[in-house]
Amino acid sequence: MRLGIDVGRVLISPGDESKPDTSFIGGSVEDALDTPPYEGMFEVVPALVERFNGQVWIVSKCGRRVQERTQQWFDRHRFFERTGIERGNVRFCLKRPEKAIHCRELQITHFIDDRMDVLEAMIGVVPNLYLFGPQAGQPRGMVHVPGWNAVAEELLTRTLGHTSHYGYEEGEAAGGHR
Repeated sequence: MRLGIDVGRVLISPGDESKPDTSFIGGSVEDALDTPPYEGMFEVVPALVERFNGQVWIVSKCGRRVQERTQQWFDRHRFFERTGIERGNVRFCLKRPEKAIHCRELQITHFIDDRMDVLEAMIGVVPNLYLFGPQAGQPRGMVHVPGWNAVAEELLTRTLGHTSHYGYEEGEAAGGHR
């Protein structure tokens, strides 16, 4: 089993809720680095890394400037130390459909992203797709996980049948919706 995770609006909070990823795209470097992690991320991702035996990759679409800011954000927040994800397990691409190419190369079996169009491009490539965060519609061919507590419930209890050090028994995680 191998897990892939998007960055913007999944690992990192969207910042200004009125516009997606405003701190990273339009703000200063300091604004980007001060953007908080998505609530619950640092509590759940280490348990996922453990459950997936370290086979976790970050796959993100962004240009060179945002790639640099993302790497700086990882450093500022001690992301790799706190999650257990290997520093070398980060892939960037310039177009969203290219995420599916990375997933095929990495043999990703589970992927978490906040964009339905990205996940739709992965149908047939990645068997287990998770649409993260607030969404307008009901996804087909993927599971909606509104936040990190729902990810914990779905991936650490329901799907993988495991109780992790995160402490969730089946049905305990708050906010879990299918």
